[in-house]
Amino acid sequence: MATRVAIIATGEMGNAVGRKLREGGAAVSTCLAGRSPRTQKLAEQAGIVAVADDDKLIAGCDVFLSIIPPGESVALAERIAKAMKRTGAKPVYVDCNAVSVSTMQRVAEIIGPTGATLVDAGIIGPPPGQGATKFYSSGPKATAYDSLKACGLDIRWVSDRVGDASMVKMCYGGLTKGLQALATTLLISAKRGGVAEALNAELADSQAALLGWLDRSVLRMPPKAYRWVAEMEEGAVTLEAAGLPPHMMQGAARLYAGIAQTPLGKESPETRNKEATRVTMIDGLAATLPKPR
Repeated sequence: MATRVAIIATGEMGNAVGRKLREGGAAVSTCLAGRSPRTQKLAEQAGIVAVADDDKLIAGCDVFLSIIPPGESVALAERIAKAMKRTGAKPVYVDCNAVSVSTMQRVAEIIGPTGATLVDAGIIGPPPGQGATKFYSSGPKATAYDSLKACGLDIRWVSDRVGDASMVKMCYGGLTKGLQALATTLLISAKRGGVAEALNAELADSQAALLGWLDRSVLRMPPKAYRWVAEMEEGAVTLEAAGLPPHMMQGAARLYAGIAQTPLGKESPETRNKEATRVTMIDGLAATLPKPR
């Protein structure tokens, strides 16, 4: 019998994970109630079966993957916990979202009374099919969804503590997305200050490796900026909990919120200009990103 996996939601990452699992032999389903036409289309293209409501979704799965913007993590846990209580189903609940330890512990408090097994997971890497995608996992029963390894997921154990996988994700995501935010602000500053050409020439001369990374990462960032706002806010919580200044992550969150409102930020990964370069993207953001009041 195939492992039955439910995923909410089937955005870019969830859709690619669902496709990977389905190709690996799992039966994959989702509930599309209230989701955007884009999300519905992505699910259909990936061959993910849509069911009518949460109750049918939960009753028909062995593993539930929560793959949503981090600001929605707690609300989804509350919603699915209600479905578990109504149906009596107890699938393994895997929270794969970029959240702080405190938010992950809140999810654990919600799922715990249902009797379902909770796994804390942090996804590092691009969607499957675009590069190496790793699921760092922790919790007393973190191995409860190891069956998905046979379906193609790269699952890596961190510890038996809920929150540790989230901490790995917070630190890694804060580093990569924080660097992108810092680089973007400085490149826009150079453009607005009239020295972009000189700065780019110096970066090419003395920081070729960094510039190559920026060409790959920053170029793909604007359509994802809206999802990264809450992640950076969760990163700020993480820093504060460690006794460190949260302002860097708070600033990154403000930047991404602004980028999300620009024409480049409103594109989707499918519709963005494939001919764009890092230079043209920075030029566009310099022209349209609102200045703080």
